[in-house]
Amino acid sequence: MKSYKEFLISFQPFNVDLISGLLWNLKIEGIVEDNSFIKVYTLAENNILESDFDKILLSSKRENLIESFFISSSDVENKNWNEEWEKKIQVIKVTDKIIIKPSFRNYMAAKDEIVITIDPKMSFGTGEHETTKLMLQFVEKYVYGNSKICDVGSGTAVLSIASYLLGAQKVIAIDNDELCLDNGLENTKINNAEGHVDVLNCELKDLNENNFDIILANINKHILIDIAEEMKTKIKSEGILILSGLLNTDEIEIINHYSKFGFELIDKRSMNEWISIVLKATF
Repeated sequence: MKSYKEFLISFQPFNVDLISGLLWNLKIEGIVEDNSFIKVYTLAENNILESDFDKILLSSKRENLIESFFISSSDVENKNWNEEWEKKIQVIKVTDKIIIKPSFRNYMAAKDEIVITIDPKMSFGTGEHETTKLMLQFVEKYVYGNSKICDVGSGTAVLSIASYLLGAQKVIAIDNDELCLDNGLENTKINNAEGHVDVLNCELKDLNENNFDIILANINKHILIDIAEEMKTKIKSEGILILSGLLNTDEIEIINHYSKFGFELIDKRSMNEWISIVLKATF
């Protein structure tokens, strides 16, 4: 039986989406929200410590995102956080066209609605977080028929599945986490996208494909900075990048960094503290 550590984290103001999004940058297995705190679960073997969370929360405090926080931890045996999560998750209307629901909720689609069934298991990308919503809004706006898409850090593969359902001809979802590989394969099968969305366990630099019309990446700012040059080698001339996982305070740094590789800002949206930007390759 696997052993887990449970971290009880409270913070003020209690902006769950903001802090949860930052904590997913650690190697965690699940987050469960309560009324005034969150419970974060990690595999004991990964040796995640209170100090790892402390660094993120202290940084958030310095940036005035939170005013105070408290962390405690304990050992637990084989915690089924997904069962707790299932009690709270509902159908999410991301746009007038895109609906996301878990398999255990029923939903009758209206005319022209695209319903995506996502069971996240341990992967990020349920449609609840602002960055996922922003990305999906841009996917709906920019993906066109016969386009070739790469979804970097695909998680549940929700962006890839949405791209296929919106008419993309070829979609490749990549993630370096094996759990995301399994979850992405499951979700593509649930949504009848199996054979249309290729789900791979790799990093962008390891991908043989290139000449993408659109690259999607809803991941950590630091990773986006690290892979900017690789993005350039994988995208076609005048192709576009749709990026998120970014706070308002990250905007200038990301735009300036990507401009060095020939990308220019053509679109932006924000939701609470989070932003998504669209960059065009000018080379």
